[in-house]
Amino acid sequence: MSVWAILAAAGSGERLGLDRPKAFAPLNDRPLVAEPLERLDASEWVEGIVIAAPPAWEEPCILVAEEVAAGKVSKAVTGGRTRSESVRAALAEVPDDATVVLVHDAARPLITNEVIERVITALGDGWDGAVPTLSIADTVKRVDGEAIAETLDRASLVTAQTPQAFDANVLRDAFSTLQQTVTKSTDCASLVEANGGRVRAVEGDPRLLKVTTPADLELVASWL
Repeated sequence: MSVWAILAAAGSGERLGLDRPKAFAPLNDRPLVAEPLERLDASEWVEGIVIAAPPAWEEPCILVAEEVAAGKVSKAVTGGRTRSESVRAALAEVPDDATVVLVHDAARPLITNEVIERVITALGDGWDGAVPTLSIADTVKRVDGEAIAETLDRASLVTAQTPQAFDANVLRDAFSTLQQTVTKSTDCASLVEANGGRVRAVEGDPRLLKVTTPADLELVASWL
């Protein structure tokens, strides 16, 4: 099995209030992107890494990879306007003989080898993809403007995380077939699902928090 990882790191991070992309937000005295890069590189499951970098930040991403000795990084490509467009650009640099593609958001820095293993090994039995998920503890409401329209049954609802693992050919086909949908999708699993693929839910990790606000960054830093 040849597993290649795509690290989606092109987010602007406007809600962090920084003068730099989110991937370069300071996390314990080094760029945020350094943490997931180091962890992906250390995983025995991962053969190679392609970074989807913020425009004009491709070289700094490579320099960070060199600083953390992430020797599996093959290239940093220019990310697009949306996350899916960034992943598509990186996917084009994944070797044709890769059998599995792992897609991870740099904004979730505390990726573990246990979650990587869970999503990759879950691709057996005919599954086209696998997504780490968490159950929802809060009551979930659907609203219409300011009015609560419906209370949803949370028993069948989960939140999705990354890394997400996919059969490489299935993921490529989804990006190729659903070109009009790519810009609207918020994760790769939704594209594979829309293209008829079977995606399996596996156990996620509460510490795979997505950094969006300064408070998120502080919390992740406290866990390191």
